[in-house]
Amino acid sequence: MARLKDHEKVLAFRKQGMSYSQIKKILKVSKSTLSLWLRNYPLSKQRIRELRDWNEQRIEKFQETMRQKREKRLKEVYEVQKKFLLLLKNREFFMFGLGLYWGEGVKKMTELSVSNNDPSIIKLFIYWLTTSLRVPKEKLKVQLHLYKDMDIKKEIQFWSATLNIPSSQFYNPYIKKSSSKRINHKGGFGHGTCNVRIGGTHLAEKIHMSIKVIANKYYKMRT
Repeated sequence: MARLKDHEKVLAFRKQGMSYSQIKKILKVSKSTLSLWLRNYPLSKQRIRELRDWNEQRIEKFQETMRQKREKRLKEVYEVQKKFLLLLKNREFFMFGLGLYWGEGVKKMTELSVSNNDPSIIKLFIYWLTTSLRVPKEKLKVQLHLYKDMDIKKEIQFWSATLNIPSSQFYNPYIKKSSSKRINHKGGFGHGTCNVRIGGTHLAEKIHMSIKVIANKYYKMRT
């Protein structure tokens, strides 16, 4: 009786266009039995082509091949750009920092301040402050914007270690009432938002006026 039911199921699956492998995976029927039961039920040439083109292993292999090609291509581009860009001269790195601050910085004339959830951007901002602007690292202040369900102490430890800044330079964090689980941390940035700032009207005015010089120059240029 069970054999008859399996036979009926095999025929039903075959009418749906399933291959031997697909049916075998569901019913655990041997390939020799399937060959016997389905000898009068061949698949159309079009269906065979579809199965061949959409075979799961074939797709996975294709995706892996494309991933490897993409990684190889990006590595080659990275090495070319590395030779072209590094090492930046002092003026070039200062200009780079202006661009970073223009895009990410807080536009206040009393301090320089950048907030981001990407540790690499915050570290780059700190490096720019301490090298191009000669700001002592111990004068920097840090404040985190976290969510209520986060381990506050753990996140402070994470940012302190990542930025190599002692927790004594951290303000009390701002805690958002919403949950971090509602946020999609693309790229793996799941440690809240970090704000780094340095007070100083003279320093802030220098950077903002430098940005204004660049903006005015290229705004007036004809396209």
